[in-house]
Amino acid sequence: MTGGAPRVEDAGELAGVPDEFQRLWTPHRMAYIQAGPEPLKHDCPFCAAPDKSDEDGLIVARGETAYVLLNLFPYNSGHLLVCPYRHFGTYDEATPEEVAEIGALTQVAMRVLRRVANCDGFNLGMNQGAVAGAGVAEHLHQHVVPRWATDANFFPIIAKTKALPQLLGDVRTAVQEGWPVL
Repeated sequence: MTGGAPRVEDAGELAGVPDEFQRLWTPHRMAYIQAGPEPLKHDCPFCAAPDKSDEDGLIVARGETAYVLLNLFPYNSGHLLVCPYRHFGTYDEATPEEVAEIGALTQVAMRVLRRVANCDGFNLGMNQGAVAGAGVAEHLHQHVVPRWATDANFFPIIAKTKALPQLLGDVRTAVQEGWPVL
């Protein structure tokens, strides 16, 4: 400050050099980056989630044999997982009741996401076993990934980065509030 008037900073003199890149800030992921892959070797996140509050477990709905939660590492905003409470790895081990409720919860999840997120389509899937791409191979889970006609961009291909426009907590609140009372 000179003579009481604030000094205008020249951005060229500040630390760092301005560039054309946009920054994607994802501080919630630091806990998982720092923890590394070891916690999942001993603890099943899908067995632990139901023992937490809905908010802490990212749970949006609970059924009798299965529940729905947000994916902690989503492909898109609103990426849900439908999980049985019981710990088993493959679909052929599910009871008829679990199969029926996983299917029913998946249908409701699609309806809710269509309403609260205005998505145009979905990817549904179950990766059975580590060799098939399951991140948590020991506990069955169905992915419900909302898709939009306008969500394709080059980030995942070129930069191995996914732009997520909403925070997980905000998405969980919107989906849970949109979930019908059964």
